[in-house]
Amino acid sequence: MRAIRVDEFGGPEAAKLAELEPPRPGPDEVRIRVHAAGVNFADTLMVRGRYQATPPPPFTPGMEVAGEIVDAGANIKWFKPGDRAIAVLDHGGFAEEILAHHSRIMQMPVGMSFEAAAASPIVYGTSHVALTHRTRLAPGETLLVHGAAGGAGLAAVELGKVLGAKVIAVASTPEKRRVVTDYGAGHVLDPNNEVIHERVLELTGNKGADVIYDPVGGDAFNASLRCAAFEARIIIVGFAGGKIQRIPANILLVKNISAIGYYWGAYATHRLEVLRESFTQLKGMYEAGQLKPLVGATFPLEQAAAALAHLSDRKAVGKTIITMGR
Repeated sequence: MRAIRVDEFGGPEAAKLAELEPPRPGPDEVRIRVHAAGVNFADTLMVRGRYQATPPPPFTPGMEVAGEIVDAGANIKWFKPGDRAIAVLDHGGFAEEILAHHSRIMQMPVGMSFEAAAASPIVYGTSHVALTHRTRLAPGETLLVHGAAGGAGLAAVELGKVLGAKVIAVASTPEKRRVVTDYGAGHVLDPNNEVIHERVLELTGNKGADVIYDPVGGDAFNASLRCAAFEARIIIVGFAGGKIQRIPANILLVKNISAIGYYWGAYATHRLEVLRESFTQLKGMYEAGQLKPLVGATFPLEQAAAALAHLSDRKAVGKTIITMGR
């Protein structure tokens, strides 16, 4: 079977096409023929050896896939060949076939395409748990979303609207701002031509944002501190801007602000029930027509390096997807 392999850490070009033996499932595993795989910012870090859970080379990147089950281990009774499934992995998804432990697999919602399914679990799972379990976003509160046109940011905008919040988003180009507006943001700010904290305060009557979703870090986080409401919750999702901020604790103290660290992947190890409940709720939202995963770009498997570069260069709007092509 074809798969992408990283033999040495490097840039996107380190992800190269290879031929591997098809995997065989253990007693608690399922083998899936992959139709589509989602590309995440974490994959770009993993290829460079900079992700917190990077395996040693050689390895195959890819953390979420959608496809058809072709085989299941002896202990698996609730999945069968032919079932359409989504799997979340530590790595290994950029391949024509993968193995996944039964606890990391869910059935695809009715009517969902493989591309949309591969675009969904990590960005929607990340944003849903962030806004519900971690920050307890309430109807009527103001949600500020940085990096709003990326996969996770756009999901946060969409979910914020579904949860009844007033959404203010930040996106860097006219195309991105149009998409973010379509996905439910009441106001979309231009970080290149507007002073973000001033505009947020203006839009909220000088109150500030109640919940701030930050996958960017650095200067974006510093702007968040200056427009955070009393008892605001700032959730630190990542550092796509490339700079890790230092947090002045005196500002947190004076305004009773909570700065919340958040690594969604850790729930698979420590609180799997949180992910299961989240996915149940998200499946219901999708089937009720409340969510519409945006596939912004697709690449065939042999162009996985180009897909990773597309994300690294911050060109992505919505999710970038790799398809198997045969």
